[in-house]
Amino acid sequence: MGIPSAITKAVKLSSVSFLCSAVMVVFLPDQFKSRGTIWKFIMEQLIFYVGSIAVSLCWELSHHLHQVLHTKRCSFAPPKGSAAAETNPSEPLLAALEESTPKSLLQYLAYLDLCMVCESNVDSWRRAAFFEETGETYRRVIAVCLRPLEQMTSLLVEGLEGSSTEKADQLSHQLRSPTETVNELKLYESFNDFQLCVWCARTVSALTARSRKDDRFGVAQLAGCNAAVVSTLLSSLVAVEVCMGKKTHLQAPQLVGPTSIKWATLNAGKRVGTTSFNGKRRGGPLHAKAYATADVLRTSIYLIVSVFHDEMLGSTKAGILPKDWIIDNKPLYGTREMLLQKLSLFMDFRAS
Repeated sequence: MGIPSAITKAVKLSSVSFLCSAVMVVFLPDQFKSRGTIWKFIMEQLIFYVGSIAVSLCWELSHHLHQVLHTKRCSFAPPKGSAAAETNPSEPLLAALEESTPKSLLQYLAYLDLCMVCESNVDSWRRAAFFEETGETYRRVIAVCLRPLEQMTSLLVEGLEGSSTEKADQLSHQLRSPTETVNELKLYESFNDFQLCVWCARTVSALTARSRKDDRFGVAQLAGCNAAVVSTLLSSLVAVEVCMGKKTHLQAPQLVGPTSIKWATLNAGKRVGTTSFNGKRRGGPLHAKAYATADVLRTSIYLIVSVFHDEMLGSTKAGILPKDWIIDNKPLYGTREMLLQKLSLFMDFRAS
């Protein structure tokens, strides 16, 4: 995003330096002037001019990146008080999120700006604009934030489905097939956008929690965004926990809690596509990112549950908890029953 200004400044600086060098050549004594032809002189000046532009451009880009990454916050919003701020203040941010090149610096800065707006009161007027009457802005914001989480979960599912779980660790390491190596690479690739997924999880949880008081028109619930957010966070968490080697399964129907909720224990039962980490992997970068991702996802879900706890308890007693907080379609990972039991653990503050 700073390339046009950097090129302009580089050309200006190189032009000034070229003129200064040309003036110095004119006033040099005859014994210091070049004895070559006029074409040789022109080529030397041209090479000097192009080289100075390249050096100046590298300097300007480095200076701009330093400002963006270390000192300057990029705010994707029109000036406060302008006509655009009154009519559609979210359009510059949404344009940067939806139309920018994937994994570009511009897109990352836009996600960071969105996370800061949703989590803090730095620009409360911008966050309030997300809950406009039509609900289109809110749906677009939730959609662009859920997309990286869905991509991460899909890659995890691909890697987990092809992982072998019946072999012993040492034998599995010695007799590893090319397919298993590809699946392990997919597990690593799923966490390539770790920071982006963290921002997205924090954004959707903060925005969902804020909707309890700020959503005057009820667009979050009516549009199904609350169910989509909770289902995606739960599916991603279950997939990450399975990647870490945690057992995930459905509880037997006869074992129910005091409020007729079927709790899922984590120490027995059939695994659902689980893979395990040996001691070496547990201390590796994959396990570290998976552990950090699971921690962020749990915190995000707990934020939503703590804000909507009374409403969720009321939905549980009325038997409509799955309708309000779990999507009707098949989740990205697991089943609706598994996500419902996982949500019940969060409601009882027993998920860990």
